[in-house]
Amino acid sequence: MERTIALAYGLLAYAAFLATILYAIGFVGNFVVPKSIDSGPVVPAPEAFWINTLLLGLFAVQHSVMARPAFKSWWTRLVPKPVERSTFVLIASLLVMLLMWQWRAMPAIVWHIQQPLIRAPLIALSLAGWLLVFYTSFVIDHFDLFGLRQVFLYLRNRDYVHPPFMERSVYKLVRHPLMAGFLVAFWVTPTMTAGHLLFAVLATAYILVGITLEERDLLSILGQEYRGYRTRTPMLLPWGRRTTPERSAHGV
Repeated sequence: MERTIALAYGLLAYAAFLATILYAIGFVGNFVVPKSIDSGPVVPAPEAFWINTLLLGLFAVQHSVMARPAFKSWWTRLVPKPVERSTFVLIASLLVMLLMWQWRAMPAIVWHIQQPLIRAPLIALSLAGWLLVFYTSFVIDHFDLFGLRQVFLYLRNRDYVHPPFMERSVYKLVRHPLMAGFLVAFWVTPTMTAGHLLFAVLATAYILVGITLEERDLLSILGQEYRGYRTRTPMLLPWGRRTTPERSAHGV
């Protein structure tokens, strides 16, 4: 029964993630969904700025703190290890839902492109960023990343082993293609409002901080192996000098 409950919990957390990220695509892109980044009641700009900054800050703090090994070591004394990742995913999804629900529009126009021949490619490129996010998650191990693999292994009474870190596919081009996909999705738009710009700037700042923290953890865990991978592979932009790897490194 305990294992079945853990599986149900993991499926619930995954469903929350899936619903959240699909809504987020429409939220950032201003299409399909009823509440987007540029819709909803307009409040004075200073009020909107601080509310929106707080909302993004809550997500950033949760995402950064709960991803750290030291926190996980403490947290799994309270939360069973098989559902630790699912709990992380569920809380992150709830905070993104809160952000999208309470986000205050800041409609001042920064740029607006009307020509269809330019608008359409920009929208397509933004969607390509989201596709890169999904594709990269499967290169890593999508179901491990979002907690399903852990609860399925627990259901089958099998020990969890972290997926190997392999240098393959888009990870041969950049070290953080998933984050690169988010940056494309957030920045590429035919209409940039003050609210969208604030979102993109704060999200970019968080991504850069998050990458720094993640790489510090990877260096402490993998040592020279990751140091070599970092030396020969650019962080976010797929250009720069590369050396031929002596052996396969890894890829999350």
